[in-house]
Amino acid sequence: MFSLVLRSHKEFILSDIDISIVDAVFESVSGFTTTGSTILQDIEILPKFLLFWRSLTHWLGGLGIIVLAAAVLSILGVGAYKVMKAEMPGPEIERLTPRILHTARVLWYIYVGLTVIEVALLFFGGMSLFDALNHSFATLATGGFSTKNASIAAYSSPFIQWVITIFMVLSGLNFTLYFRLSPGHFSTILKDTELKVYLSIYLLSIIIVSYSLYTHSTFHSFSDSLRHGSFQVTTLMTSTGFATSDYTTWPMLAQGVLFLMLFFGGCVGSTSGGIKILHVTVLWKVARRHLQRLIYPRGVFPLRLNKAPLDDSFVDPISGFFFLYISTILVSTLFLTSTDSNLETSLTVSLAVLGNIGPGFAQVGPVENFAFFPNYAKIWLSGMMILGRLEIFTVLVLFFSKRNIV
Repeated sequence: MFSLVLRSHKEFILSDIDISIVDAVFESVSGFTTTGSTILQDIEILPKFLLFWRSLTHWLGGLGIIVLAAAVLSILGVGAYKVMKAEMPGPEIERLTPRILHTARVLWYIYVGLTVIEVALLFFGGMSLFDALNHSFATLATGGFSTKNASIAAYSSPFIQWVITIFMVLSGLNFTLYFRLSPGHFSTILKDTELKVYLSIYLLSIIIVSYSLYTHSTFHSFSDSLRHGSFQVTTLMTSTGFATSDYTTWPMLAQGVLFLMLFFGGCVGSTSGGIKILHVTVLWKVARRHLQRLIYPRGVFPLRLNKAPLDDSFVDPISGFFFLYISTILVSTLFLTSTDSNLETSLTVSLAVLGNIGPGFAQVGPVENFAFFPNYAKIWLSGMMILGRLEIFTVLVLFFSKRNIV
């Protein structure tokens, strides 16, 4: 990750645009970590090769980096399976195919296949082939870089918006679920607890946001309210960061729901960021068990996920991850207030970069950018993006496994 960033920032430095080294590094980190935050104020003046490079960093940094790293590390014998386990945790992380290299190859096929399908649909919907390719790269990686200053709002096409919405949802799924699409295994997808929670939160959020938009006459019709509400819930929940509207001007109920989306994220094993639905589900089960024990001290309340028992070796790391995640956000929020940013901006920026989301609220809303931050803050935010993309514990696995800390 670090070597890729150090090399890729040269593409910005060597181009004709006026950009500092710190800004170039920030943009590169944002690309490879699939965050989508930008310091560029006029994207449409960039040469096409640079627009394509920005989108390509997203695509490579999505599922690509972790799968490629796993494949390379397996050859070097440096614990590829341990890396994938940290990135795609579950009650029992199964090797989806007998060899990890073959697993990496199949995941790549799925990733490329979905990208090709989306490119075709967007091109059919009226996008140029260049724009379709760039936006498909950003969608499948849940990145958010666009070739337009107005992001997806630049395309007055409900078809394009719905296509991107659908593929953002697909990108927020655990990619291991696609292995189960074969005959005889499809029923197991419908029984997956994380998937059911993911879709439940997603659909409920859409209903609330769309209702709020419609009752406040933010858009002219219910269909427009549903389309924009669905898009923004999806883009923030999956940490993609595209925009069809400035949601910071929406009713407060809608903004409140969208703010919560900054926490959730997609499923584990997806290209999305955030805390991840599986972690939220397990934490809820742990909290519920504590409440049950207070009410019924002699009761026995085992933790289960997908009907499988959960032991402390699985639950404890999730509790630790959640503590580190929230602590990191609080420390970052406090640090960013030193830039004279208000508390709302500092908090949502911290959530947006650690969750690899891109835009936030206040001074970093969907029509704003990160150019106003001083250089030391941009360096800090770059580090936060990397930490968020590697999921904290993956960093510990990579750097401290030989010391038996993880």
